[in-house]
Amino acid sequence: MQTNVISRSLHDVGLSAWFGGTLANAVALNRAASAAGDARSTGAVSNAGWDAWTPVNAAAIGAHLVGSVGQLVGNSERLASQKGVLAMSVVKTVVTVAALGATGYSRVLGRKVSDHGAVPAASGTEPAATTPPEVAKAQKQLQLLQWVIPALTGTLLVVSSYAGEQQRPTSVLSGVTDRLKLGR
Repeated sequence: MQTNVISRSLHDVGLSAWFGGTLANAVALNRAASAAGDARSTGAVSNAGWDAWTPVNAAAIGAHLVGSVGQLVGNSERLASQKGVLAMSVVKTVVTVAALGATGYSRVLGRKVSDHGAVPAASGTEPAATTPPEVAKAQKQLQLLQWVIPALTGTLLVVSSYAGEQQRPTSVLSGVTDRLKLGR
C-alpha cells in the first residue's frame, strides 16, 4: 500500500497554520493593538505583529503547496479513475489560487501600512482621524481581507475533509464503478 504521510502532513500542517494564524491575527492582534496606549503605538504594535507573522505564514503556505503537489501526484490514478475526484481537485485548486491571491494582496497592503512606521491608528485595520490617507485606504481594504483569507483557507479545510472521505474504500469503489458505467 502506498502512503503519502509526508505530503499529507505538509499539506495539512501548512494549511492549518495558514488558516489559524490569519484567523488569530484578525480576531486578536488587530483588536489588541488598540490597547497599546495611544494611536501611534497602535499602528506600531499591529505592524510588528503582522511583520513577525509574515515569514511563518510564508513557510506554512509553502509547506501546504508542496504537500498539495505531493497529494496530486500520489492520487493521480484516482484523479483519472474515480468519479468526483477531478472535480474536487479543480475546486480545491481554484480556492487555493484565490486564497494565495488574497494573501499576496493583503501582504502588499500590509507592507504599505508597515512602511509608514508608527502611524496613528484605531486598531490594526481601522484608521484614526489622523492616519495618513494612503495608509487609511490600505487599512480599510485589510479590514475586509483579514476575514476573506480565513474564509478561503477554511473552505480549503472543508474541501480537504471531503477529499479524505473520497478515499474511503466504499467511496473509491462506487466512484470507480460510476466512472466505468459512464464510459469515462
